[in-house]
Amino acid sequence: MNLENLRDKTAKILLDIKSINIQTKKPFKLTSGRLSPVYVDCRKIISHLKERRSIINMTSKLLKKEIDLKKIDYIAGGETAGIPYASWISEKLNKPMIYIRKKPKGFGKLSQIEGDIKKKSRVLLIEDLSTDGKSKINFCNAIKKAGGKIKDIFVIFN
Repeated sequence: MNLENLRDKTAKILLDIKSINIQTKKPFKLTSGRLSPVYVDCRKIISHLKERRSIINMTSKLLKKEIDLKKIDYIAGGETAGIPYASWISEKLNKPMIYIRKKPKGFGKLSQIEGDIKKKSRVLLIEDLSTDGKSKINFCNAIKKAGGKIKDIFVIFN
């Protein structure tokens, strides 16, 4: 399966389950604060088993083809929507998982990363969606601060 075919199939799945919404008269406000006539809700996939399995299978095949998974120690998911995708993909690829908060929690150990991450670990960040990339930069900085290394990021919808 080539990348263009994978993109088309993913887009069709998201359209079919009504994850892609269009409002031209009253634009959606995105996390970045920008207004957009298009809103993509990749979280809806959690309720659609067949479609979710299809996306995860396609993603796993692509990752195996494009990335040397022997050089990946952890699959990371970004808060919040990246967490379920990272969980499904880490299970499929038989890799341990961590997740990263947008900011450290304000109690306990003040952790920004949940799970066990070892120094110099190589991490693959999984996210649901990319718009302006700010949250990805924040997650990568948290991984680096914890002593991890990050070379690759995979998003379900860009």
